[in-house]
Amino acid sequence: MTALSTMSLWLIPLLALLPLFLILKRSKQLRRTNLPPGPLKLPIIGNLHQLGELPHRSLWQLSKEYGPIMLLQLGRMPTLVVSSAEMAREIMKSHDLECCNRPDLMGSRRLSYNNLDIAFAPYNDYWREMRKLCVLELFSVKRVHSFDSIREERVASMISSISQSSSSTPINLSEMLFTLNDDITCRIAFGKSYKGREFDNGRFEEAINEAFAMLGSFSCTDFFPYVGWLLDKFTGFHGRLEKCFQQFDDFYQNVIDEHLNYERTESEQEDIIDVLLKVGRDHTGAGPLTKYHIKAILMNLFLGGVDTSAVTSVWAMTELVKNPEAMKKVQDEVRISIGKKGKIVETVVDQLKFLKMVVKETLRLHPPAPLLIPRETMNHFTINGYDIYPKTRVQVNAWAIGRDPKYWKNPEEFMPERFMDNSIDYKGTHFEYLPFGAGRRVCPGIYMGVSMVELTLANLLYAFDWGFPDGMKKEVINMDEEAGLTVHKKAPLYLVPINHIWDSEENITSISN
Repeated sequence: MTALSTMSLWLIPLLALLPLFLILKRSKQLRRTNLPPGPLKLPIIGNLHQLGELPHRSLWQLSKEYGPIMLLQLGRMPTLVVSSAEMAREIMKSHDLECCNRPDLMGSRRLSYNNLDIAFAPYNDYWREMRKLCVLELFSVKRVHSFDSIREERVASMISSISQSSSSTPINLSEMLFTLNDDITCRIAFGKSYKGREFDNGRFEEAINEAFAMLGSFSCTDFFPYVGWLLDKFTGFHGRLEKCFQQFDDFYQNVIDEHLNYERTESEQEDIIDVLLKVGRDHTGAGPLTKYHIKAILMNLFLGGVDTSAVTSVWAMTELVKNPEAMKKVQDEVRISIGKKGKIVETVVDQLKFLKMVVKETLRLHPPAPLLIPRETMNHFTINGYDIYPKTRVQVNAWAIGRDPKYWKNPEEFMPERFMDNSIDYKGTHFEYLPFGAGRRVCPGIYMGVSMVELTLANLLYAFDWGFPDGMKKEVINMDEEAGLTVHKKAPLYLVPINHIWDSEENITSISN
C-alpha cells in the first residue's frame, strides 16, 4: 500500500482530533525564528502531502526550490532534509555527535525489540557496546571471509540451476537474487536454510515479505505521537505489525534453542548465533547479552542484509544490460581473469577492478536506502547560519547527492569509469557518495554486503550472456522504482541466460543450449 493510499484511510478520523492538536500547539515552546527555509505546511499534516510515492524524488524536487538544507513539518515532527555533500558533511561529521540519535519510530522499534539493535537504538552506552560487538565480532573482514565457502557454494548452486534452464526461457532474475541472498543470510546467521519452513501463522518467505512491507509502510505513530497509535489500530497496521513481530520472535527463539541443545564439533563452522551465544557467555560489558539482545541483532542482520544486497544486484544487472559497452568490458575482465577454471572464488573477485567500479556506480545511482535511516538531534546547534533544535529528525537524501551535477559529470548516466583512478569509496569519508551513510551511524556491514554483490555479479557475468525476452529492446526496460524499506525496481527483471564456452582459440563465445 503506497503512502498516499494509506494517508487517505486516516486523514478523515484525524480531523476529529484537531482540538487536541490546537491545545498542544498552544503549549509553551521555544521561540524559533532562525529556522531553515521550507515549503508552506497544511494544518495537522504539515508537509506530508508533498512526499509522494517516492519521497527521495519528491524531496529532491523541493530542494531545488528551497535549497540543500530545508525544514519540513511531517505531521507533528519537524524534519530537516539535507541534499548536498556540504550539508551532509556538517551533519555527519562536524555535528555528528549532536545528531546521531535515532527517532522513536514505531514500526522499526517494534521489529527491533524496542530499540535493542544497532540500527535503531538510541545513542547511548548500550549502542556503543553493541556496535563494537558487531564491528569486531560479526562484520570484521576476518569474519566475513570465514563465510566465503557458504557464499561460493550457494552462488554456484544458483548458476547451475540457471544453466539447466531452457536457453529461450526468460528467468525472473529479481526473484532469483532475493532467494539467493535470503538463503545465504540464513546459512550465515542460523547455520542452515529455512526455505519452506512453516511458522505458526504462515510460511517463512511470507513472514519475510510481510516484515519488509511493514518497515516500508506508513505508520501514523511515527508522525503523530500520543494519538497516532489509535489511527494505526484503525487502519490495521498495528495488528499486522504485532503478528509479524511475534512470528519472527518465535522463529528466533526456536533457532536459538536448537543451538543451545546442539554441541557443535570443532570441524563444523560457526554461524552468527554460535558467535553471539559465545560472546554472551564471555560478556563482561555494562550488562548481560540476553536472548533479546541476540534476537535484536539477528533481526537487524537479516532484515538489513537480505534486501539491500539483492536490490543492488538487480539494479547492477539492469544497468549493465542497458549499457552493452559496460557489460562487455566487465565480462571481458571477469572471463580473462578466471579463464577456464569455471569457479569464481572471493580471492579472485578482489582483483576485478572494473567489476568493483560497476558496483560503486550502481550504488551511486541506486543507493538501497536513498533516504538514509533518519537521525534525531539531541542538542541545539547551528548549521549554515540556521538554528537546529533538539528532537528534530534529520533525513539525508543520499540519492539526490549521488546525482548532483555539482559533484558528478553527466550524473544520470551509468559510467563505471568515473571511479577509475579515483579514491572515492563507500566507507563514509566522501560526502558526495553516501550509499551506506557516514559518521557514527555508518552501516557496520558494508564489507559483508558488498562482498555478496560482487561475488554474485562475477558469477552471473562469467557464466552467461544475457538476452532480452522476445520483442524487447534495452530502450524499453522499465526503470521505475518502488519505495519500501529499500527502493526496488518496480517491474521484475526478466532476462534470457545464454551459456558460454571457450572456442578453440580460447576466446569466449556465446552459444545456446
